[in-house]
Amino acid sequence: MIPEFLNFLIHIDNNVEFLARTYGIWIYLILFLIIFIETGVVVTPFLPGDSLLFVTGALAAKSWLDPVGICILLSLAAIGGDSLNYWIGKACGLDRLQCRYPRLFKKEYFDTTSRFYDRYGGKTIVIARFVPYIRTFAPFMAGVGRMSYPRFLFYNIAGGIAWITSFVLGGYIFGGIPLVQEHFDLMVWGIIIISVIAVISILLGVVQFATSENQCDLEEKPGSK
Repeated sequence: MIPEFLNFLIHIDNNVEFLARTYGIWIYLILFLIIFIETGVVVTPFLPGDSLLFVTGALAAKSWLDPVGICILLSLAAIGGDSLNYWIGKACGLDRLQCRYPRLFKKEYFDTTSRFYDRYGGKTIVIARFVPYIRTFAPFMAGVGRMSYPRFLFYNIAGGIAWITSFVLGGYIFGGIPLVQEHFDLMVWGIIIISVIAVISILLGVVQFATSENQCDLEEKPGSK
């Protein structure tokens, strides 16, 4: 029973039309909860996001859903989910994570992470929206890394709206085209790959940033010259 439910949940993007037929207007609440949980709970990055939004847009093109209403509703879900994830990370805190996982969560790592988020965290939050799994962990790490909430919220709103509208409108405009339907997975993966390249560039920036931080620390120590 539970394995069947989990399998249905993981592949819910393939069952949106069935849910819309079965539950009618309640499909709005179902979609809201899925996006909210996928972005808001750090242990549920396996839930579909990009593909679910694209299929939702395609259904809106068939007049099953209101495209404007679904964009607003799911944007609120995405923004609320990331905010929840941020506060979970904030509540966990560096001290608690260090106590439980001292080798994995070292203070110097989080000091560097905190300074990095102070400088570059905004674009990280926005770009991470378009990368599965990473979008679930980015707000959590922003909370742990002590990124200020007003700054986080600004980029959270910008990224959430951009992510939702781009995929829903993409599905609305292109979802009914036979060629797109036949190569739907390739289209989604193409968008993901472009986003991953952007994230890799950010990670390289993290490495360079951390390296420069370490060099500065060495220069400040007496006798390091």
